[in-house]
Amino acid sequence: MKRDFFGLKQELPPKRRAGLVLASFLLPLALWCAVSYLPWLWHPQVLVEDSGEVEVLSPGDTLPRQDFERENAAAVAQGLQPATGHRVNPVYLPAPDEVFKAFHTAFTTEPRLPGQPWLHESLWHSIKVVFWGFFLSSLIGVPLGILCGAFRFFSRLIEPFIEFFRYLPAPAFGTLCVAVLGIYDAPKIAIIFIGTFFQQVLVIANTVRKTDPALIEAAQTLGANHRQLVTKIIIPASLPDIYKDMRILLGWAWTYLIVSEVIGTTSGITWFISQQARYRQFDNVFAAIIMIGIIGLVTDLLLAWTGRWIFPWQRQPGSKSGGGVIRRFLNRKFPAAPIAAAPTPALSSEPSPLPQHD
Repeated sequence: MKRDFFGLKQELPPKRRAGLVLASFLLPLALWCAVSYLPWLWHPQVLVEDSGEVEVLSPGDTLPRQDFERENAAAVAQGLQPATGHRVNPVYLPAPDEVFKAFHTAFTTEPRLPGQPWLHESLWHSIKVVFWGFFLSSLIGVPLGILCGAFRFFSRLIEPFIEFFRYLPAPAFGTLCVAVLGIYDAPKIAIIFIGTFFQQVLVIANTVRKTDPALIEAAQTLGANHRQLVTKIIIPASLPDIYKDMRILLGWAWTYLIVSEVIGTTSGITWFISQQARYRQFDNVFAAIIMIGIIGLVTDLLLAWTGRWIFPWQRQPGSKSGGGVIRRFLNRKFPAAPIAAAPTPALSSEPSPLPQHD
């Protein structure tokens, strides 16, 4: 039997999975190293070491290679000593070793002006802004998404406006948020809320609609009311997938962070990045951006681990819902008519629609 090397029909072996995960990080790092350490690959500028007799150049200057060669050619034509230098990358592309060092120096270097926050203070401030924006969005968006996915009444009442509003760019509301909420953290939280809430409602509603219709019909046959259908059938069946949706949506919240933090008073990690770019400390800029990615990745891995603990049935191959939990509820609620395991539906190109109730 031919081996499925690319994992089209079966899961990849553990060693190959681990190797591919490692390669997904090493390949971009290798490209970055090649661009940084191989002068013949790119290095479009020249760092002047000795200006020779070229008056317009000074040691330590950095300029494009074409300009350096043109000035040297003009000097040679006039019988003057040309300048010397070596090829370098632009200042905005530091080498990996410089960025690696910045992971330490950015935390230990004192701010240039009194009263300015340290890097760890800026990071913590940004984490709090993302948390409150996403928390408030989820507090309202998750229940609305469940109602829209379960009942046509709420779907027709809420989703048309949500569909319209989600196309409006969240940063466009920045001035309005400052006018209404002030210049501090409230408008920043509002931008993250706007950027995630409307997408959240639609994504979760679509997830809820994928609930196995057999479970809904079984509960209806045994007399379950609307409240029981939602709380005991629909939510347990779709909760693992809603949890995965929330992990993805949390990444969206981080993407709105930089935009939100330039509204009102500049603060958080955005302030640190803009200040370091102003001082041309691009190694700190890269380090701060990578820190955001590390925080997001570690958070997602922790949430994934927590999800495997909260939803243990998801670790079983082929298990995609809380069917066992739901059947236990039905058997306990209606002991006279025990519910057997629902048969696995045949594969189809379209998901089975969720019976909705007006």
